[in-house]
Amino acid sequence: MVLVVLTKIKCWVVWSWTYLWAFWFLLVVFALYYLRGPLKIKDNIEMATMFLSTLTPKFYVALTGTSSLISGLILIFEWWYFRKYGTSFIEQVSLNHISPWIGGGDTNGDTNNISTNANTTSTNQQPVPECKVWRNPLNLFRGAEYQRFYWATNKEPLTYYDMNLSAQDHQTFFTCEGDCGKGEYEIMQTAWRERNPVARIKAAHEALEKNPDCAPAYILLAEEEATTILEAEKILKQALRAAEMNYRKSQQVQHQGSIMESLHRRDTNVLIYIKRRLAMCARKLGKLKEAVKMFRDLTKEVPPIMNVLNIHENLIETLLEMQAYADVQAVLAKYDDISLPKSATICYTAALLKARVVADKFSPDIASKRGLTTAEMTAVEAIHRAVEFNPHVPKYLLEMKPLILPPEHVLKRGDSEAIAYAFFHLPHWKQVEGALNLLHCTWEGTFRMLPYPLERGHLFYPYPTCTECADRELLPAFHEVSVYPKKELPFFILFTAGLCSFTALLALLTHQYPEPMGVVAKAMLGWVSLPFHYLLDKLEAILPSNLLQQLSRI
Repeated sequence: MVLVVLTKIKCWVVWSWTYLWAFWFLLVVFALYYLRGPLKIKDNIEMATMFLSTLTPKFYVALTGTSSLISGLILIFEWWYFRKYGTSFIEQVSLNHISPWIGGGDTNGDTNNISTNANTTSTNQQPVPECKVWRNPLNLFRGAEYQRFYWATNKEPLTYYDMNLSAQDHQTFFTCEGDCGKGEYEIMQTAWRERNPVARIKAAHEALEKNPDCAPAYILLAEEEATTILEAEKILKQALRAAEMNYRKSQQVQHQGSIMESLHRRDTNVLIYIKRRLAMCARKLGKLKEAVKMFRDLTKEVPPIMNVLNIHENLIETLLEMQAYADVQAVLAKYDDISLPKSATICYTAALLKARVVADKFSPDIASKRGLTTAEMTAVEAIHRAVEFNPHVPKYLLEMKPLILPPEHVLKRGDSEAIAYAFFHLPHWKQVEGALNLLHCTWEGTFRMLPYPLERGHLFYPYPTCTECADRELLPAFHEVSVYPKKELPFFILFTAGLCSFTALLALLTHQYPEPMGVVAKAMLGWVSLPFHYLLDKLEAILPSNLLQQLSRI
């Protein structure tokens, strides 16, 4: 009971202090009014007016020009900060630093409230997953594909952040504790960390000179030195022979200690990685049946690396190229499960298969008159589900935005994942007659169901706010990152733009027409000061002039 009373008193004090500034403001105005004689406020105002009247038009030109310059610099900084971080710098400072200082917010009370309500909300809400960067299952070869793009356009298709993530992946997959003392593997440990591709390739050759059966060295050469897919496939076949031999050796001694077990795990990762890249080479060279067989065999493996590679997405893409839609549906039945993580490939492929049933006969005019059939409704719902998961994909599928080469890592639900999906799956949507037309007519309807996508989702978690920053790190600078939901320009950017334009216009007019602008300025000052003079006259008529003397006597 006492705690409740103290809490109410505290709330009342906080509320009173919230509005106390208004009382202080009125008190200051009252004091200034009655002390206008001793303080000589009227004389000081007259002197200031005389000083301003003696100023030449050049002063006003300099004043307005300086104001325009300063507001222009603020506008440039605000625009740069908004483009880089997606928010206003002034607004960020106001919310994070000035508002708590003025409001005197007490987080302890909020913490107590949160802790008391935690038990009730934990049963209704699940923790929202943080943004996690995933390895692109269909990543291209650096030498045979990314490097050729650079030669043609002189633009870097990969960012250092993306390549650094790949280097960390390779160190995790292809190195282990048992490599100490082995010269070739120590060279490869250094090679994965090298930023210069020439140095990496040179290190791989040095490792092969020490040990011709060093499979990670072959992997690096296939990824970066081979300039065609045929060359990459040839090197990977050499790597496969070495990897299989190393795998058999380590398999026999894997139970002889933790180091031997880590060696066998590393050899397993190397073998699976090489088989996957060989299957991708077969897919790129048009050997679809061979690629499907290899991908199917790989999906039966169970090592931890399989959770990172997501080989079922490679299998889905290859089956779509073969137009084996029944097989694709069988793969989706296994992986499109509520307990498994989703991806754009899973959601949009499910939508494509449902759209394929009705797309060739779909007409928006007829559908608007008679309504949607059950099959059409199912297809539209699947499209809405896919768009909710990743709203960036339709603009690439409908060719409303230009495609670029996909990065080596993607952010699920982000622009990077949309690029990676559309780069490989756009031909499959074009193969299904009417699928893109159905997508064009229905995809924007998703947003009517999601008025506040950052706060509440329909079938998935609320859309994460961290995708824009992560995508800017993953995607090259020449690509315009897609942002969802579309952000409006902050108020302070519009305000500084208006202020800069207005002061620049004033400076120009004052410089060109000094005398008319002086007359206009004086007239505007007179209009602005008119209400204040009127209030002062009324106060002098109502309140006695000797009120202070009477109060002192009392």
